[in-house]
Amino acid sequence: MTTQAEKAQTLARLHAAPEILRVVNVWDAVSARAVAALPETRAIATAGHSIAATFGYPDGEIPLETTLDMVGRIVEAAGDLPVTTDLDDGYGDAGETTRRAIGKGVVGANVEDRLRPLDEAVAAVEAIVAAGQAEGVPFVLNARTDAFVRGGGRPVEESVADAIERGRAFLDAGADLVFVPGILDADVTRQLVEGIGERKVSVIGLPGALSAAEYEALGVARISYGPMTQRVALTALQDLAGDLYGDGVIPPSTRALN
Repeated sequence: MTTQAEKAQTLARLHAAPEILRVVNVWDAVSARAVAALPETRAIATAGHSIAATFGYPDGEIPLETTLDMVGRIVEAAGDLPVTTDLDDGYGDAGETTRRAIGKGVVGANVEDRLRPLDEAVAAVEAIVAAGQAEGVPFVLNARTDAFVRGGGRPVEESVADAIERGRAFLDAGADLVFVPGILDADVTRQLVEGIGERKVSVIGLPGALSAAEYEALGVARISYGPMTQRVALTALQDLAGDLYGDGVIPPSTRALN
């Protein structure tokens, strides 16, 4: 049985490797088992948006207890794979929330700054790092800055500069990576990697974004897919339902994954 500390060390090594870490986001135990069964899977990431949707909550409004219960189930389903989770903005106490998440078996997390004043965002990063140290787990923090997704209509140059300033501050405070969600083209990505660091930037795969291989060539450490994986699954379900209401039948290629 792999220990929690060993899982955290594995996740950190995956981020530092030359090959970009591709994490396919899951939202419950059965989706975690389906992804974990693939030989290419090196780590599991939860999608906070998708877990919230599973329980009928808007993104960011799911109670912490509900999130942590599902995260614990995902960790169990993932077996020896390291699990990193989405902890929204830390639920008002990033350190305590991290401590409780570690208690569920996770070894890393995204925590978003929501463009709070930089000193407040840095203090949250420090609290998360301290919580990992106190629990004896080298917790892997993928510190998220919303410089693009909450940047309003400001020029892209301002968002790039803001992301770099915040990213450097988060790394100095002990974060392992800086997550910059948004549709990032090659030029913007190059600037972020140059400003924040090689293998220190994490991105999200969205329609219209670069491919994982293109981000890898630019020095990005990790790509995740947020709520997109659940949307693809739900699209398939809704399309199937439409077919079944007509003259459709269950496709013979269907695998017994549940």
